[in-house]
Amino acid sequence: MKTLRTLATLLLLIGACLTARAAYMRAKAELAAILIRRAWNESIKTGQPQTPWSWADAHPVARLQIPHLGYDELVLDAATPRALAFGPARLQSSATLGETGNLVLAGHRTSWFRSLEGIKQGDKIQLDWFDPGHGGVHTKTYTVSLIEVVDPKEVTLLQPTTEDALTLITCYPFGSSPTSPQRFIVRAEPSDELSSTQRSLKP
Repeated sequence: MKTLRTLATLLLLIGACLTARAAYMRAKAELAAILIRRAWNESIKTGQPQTPWSWADAHPVARLQIPHLGYDELVLDAATPRALAFGPARLQSSATLGETGNLVLAGHRTSWFRSLEGIKQGDKIQLDWFDPGHGGVHTKTYTVSLIEVVDPKEVTLLQPTTEDALTLITCYPFGSSPTSPQRFIVRAEPSDELSSTQRSLKP
């Protein structure tokens, strides 16, 4: 009987620790999101990249919106494992923001890019980014032209292009399944809408 009580107490303690850890991680993620939004607003205001916290090794460089999905997230400058924990990010091997070419953004299938599960051909994607060199915020609208599930070794859609393109990539299948053997890729082309420059743009 004593052994059972000890085991029950131990299980309760483990459960409490796991619950506390989950609450801590959720609170940490929410705080990070607030700080990243603040850094984005400050970057627009000053015209210079601002880090969300003093020891951060990434900063927000763009805002990605997909109206059909109700999606609205800030994009970080480099898709390192640490940066991807806090938001979608640009693959450093892809085109830079404002440059003609294939801009590739990556995000986790369990969080930042989970919403891509509902994306459809023809959906509009809006990308806003600030230009430290010339000031202001630029806006470009894209239209989803291709959605594919591919093997990780298939990188054709991630290659540089001479034309302007936006590519979103995440692991597949979506959700918290233990394995993600494939990649989910969305390719979007510039819409007919002209890009615009604005002096202020707050989330």
